Amino acid sequence: MPQANRLLGGLSQDELARLSPHFRQTPLRSKQAILRQGEPVQQIIFPSGGVCSLVKTMENGHSIEVMGVGSEGAIGACVMLGQAESATDVIVQVPDEAALSLPLDIFKSELEERGALCVSVTAYCSTFARHLMHASACNALHLAEQRCCRWLLTTDDRVHAGGFPFTHEMLAATLGVRRPTVTFILAELQRAGIVEYGRGALLKVLDRPALEAKACECYRALSPSLG
Repeated sequence: MPQANRLLGGLSQDELARLSPHFRQTPLRSKQAILRQGEPVQQIIFPSGGVCSLVKTMENGHSIEVMGVGSEGAIGACVMLGQAESATDVIVQVPDEAALSLPLDIFKSELEERGALCVSVTAYCSTFARHLMHASACNALHLAEQRCCRWLLTTDDRVHAGGFPFTHEMLAATLGVRRPTVTFILAELQRAGIVEYGRGALLKVLDRPALEAKACECYRALSPSLG
């Protein structure tokens, strides 16, 4: 359903009816790279319950997540700002069977209409740019444990499913740290009864206040629920 994505949820029935023939069901598979750094954007993807990471990779091969995107946003919306190519890899962290996409030409035509979609995407791009600056400072200044707790909270906010799949390798790559660092942080959180996870199982947040207390202040600034 388009309404599962917040950018599409604000459209009127007439606008949805006009766009409906152009929407394509676009399942997002775990660890799938739906865009590569430097590739041209050819479609705009609207997540409905999954989470994608925008991952920047440097020349030495080191990488880190610069932002996450869920049902509050859209993958490829940067074309609105004249950016034809993706500045990052876009990797699916939490799968999404209900994501929708629009071909690039249809999206651009809709923006030219200056309707509700244009308004919502403009607001999203403004928020995204503000969050991106904050996330850059967070990645540079805050401890791995603080950033890990922030990531767990924002992912839990986006999924709304009582838990989400993850791997230590994926989270280490997302945070730009070594796998043993993530293993130690998660073990401490589980020992304290703050999260629960098992091999091949979902990670569940059991004590949000305690997790928020361990996260940096950036959680409040970067929470997808705050826009």
